[in-house]
Amino acid sequence: MPEVAAVASALDDKLRGRVIASGHLVSFSALKTFRIGLEALAGLETDRVTRHGKFIDVEAQGVHLIFHLARAGWVTWHDVAPKVPARPGKSGLALRIVLDDDSGFSLTEAGTQKHLAVYVVTDPAEVPGIAALGPDPLADDFTLDSFRAVLADAGRSQLKGVLRDQKRLAGIGNAYSDEILHAAKLSPFKPADSLDEAGGAALYEAMRTVLRGAVDAAAGLPLTDLKDAKRASMRVHGRAGETCDECGATIAEVSFADSSLQYCPGCQTGGKPLADRRMSKLLK
Repeated sequence: MPEVAAVASALDDKLRGRVIASGHLVSFSALKTFRIGLEALAGLETDRVTRHGKFIDVEAQGVHLIFHLARAGWVTWHDVAPKVPARPGKSGLALRIVLDDDSGFSLTEAGTQKHLAVYVVTDPAEVPGIAALGPDPLADDFTLDSFRAVLADAGRSQLKGVLRDQKRLAGIGNAYSDEILHAAKLSPFKPADSLDEAGGAALYEAMRTVLRGAVDAAAGLPLTDLKDAKRASMRVHGRAGETCDECGATIAEVSFADSSLQYCPGCQTGGKPLADRRMSKLLK
């Protein structure tokens, strides 16, 4: 979410008040809506760029170009958009938007698994992922009591999964859920309903502090610097085998079929390692 917020802010600065000249769809599987064509954006003035969870919303006179970058997608800004027609290739180009002054941006996705998604709608709620989003954990009205209700509703679900579940909390991904749990000194596999009042309050504060700090740190950075800045700020995520800055223990990892998590045994699990398998529990 922090990087998505920074991307939305950067695009808002560049797009607001500009007229969209054209849109070039290269990866046809990326477009998930068909009622309104991409050509409907041509000639429209951009009102603003906002976010909904991890979705970025370019609003132009009642039409919304919404995209989700997924795990491997990214935005590249062009002061002068390439003149060569956009074509599929090794660049992973999915979509290019060109403005009336010939500037614009491209959406690209690395790797062979294509999950980047693009929507053209008149109401963001038409996007299923947005309609199903839980509350934004940084919203002013998302209080500790609101968070306690999320935890109570999650029951025996593990904290890692609760934080990542977009239907429960909008915008927290794999990396920041690791960082939040480390800051709160909680095991990723601790059941949500097992937290006492102090534990729930600590997790709420850690969540808000980690996310707000990351949003503030990413604000204003060039798009090209955001990924490196994110990696440099991580305390446990992506640092398996390194030394924890807090306690000196070795940061450990649990691998799943398509993802992994990192945690500090010293800070989070009382020195006990977690079994490296799906549905893992603390080793006895």
